[in-house]
Amino acid sequence: MMRDAADRGAQLILTPEVTNCVSLERAHQGAVLRPEDDDPTLAALRTEARALGIWLAIGSLALRTDDPRGRFSNCSFLISPHGAVIARYEKIHMFDVQVTEQETFCESAAFRPGDRAVLAKTPFGKIGMTICYDLRFPHLFRTLAQAGADILLVPAAFSPVTGAAHWETLLRARAIETGCFVLAAAQTGTHDTTCGKVRQTYGHSLAVSPWGEVLSDAGDQIGVTIVDIDLTEVAQARQRIPALTHDVAFEGPDD
Repeated sequence: MMRDAADRGAQLILTPEVTNCVSLERAHQGAVLRPEDDDPTLAALRTEARALGIWLAIGSLALRTDDPRGRFSNCSFLISPHGAVIARYEKIHMFDVQVTEQETFCESAAFRPGDRAVLAKTPFGKIGMTICYDLRFPHLFRTLAQAGADILLVPAAFSPVTGAAHWETLLRARAIETGCFVLAAAQTGTHDTTCGKVRQTYGHSLAVSPWGEVLSDAGDQIGVTIVDIDLTEVAQARQRIPALTHDVAFEGPDD
């Protein structure tokens, strides 16, 4: 699919969250995951980015770490056309929720949270990196935009329930609030497990303009979507609604 996208003119290719391993099973993750320096997916994708001469945003990789509690890392990577790691971002907000009686997640049990926002500089603009559940925390997106982000990435593995209810609305809101392009590559479909649990993801990879217009919706099919973006629209949107410069200090509500 990367080669198809490059053949069709893509200069920046995005993949979803947990590109290397979608799993609900900590034992399985412990058996197959590797540290960053030994991860075969990262090595192969760096090689492919160099071969194709494209920028690659790996939505995230699940990686082993030296965490004292044995937790993994959920980490995004931005790869240059030379195959170099330009930036890495470790997911800050952990998805600890009970969506339904049958659908419960406790991401913090298996993954350690990051503690640093990341803005990557490229020849075509500045990219703010986020992952999935981060989408519900607008202050992270505002911080990235005020630091100069033109494009915000939201790779995801959203659940079908919350995806249908919130995915598009939240992505459009983050674009409108920040005046950024929001590009969200998402896992889709049913994922095999060995523990009997079924993992499903919502799909609908979206590209949203700084004015909040949905430029592309990939639906629930696996495949490649090509989107042309014009970064001059970032300045235009912010000139029309300069909300990023209108912050006012205020005190919290009384107890």
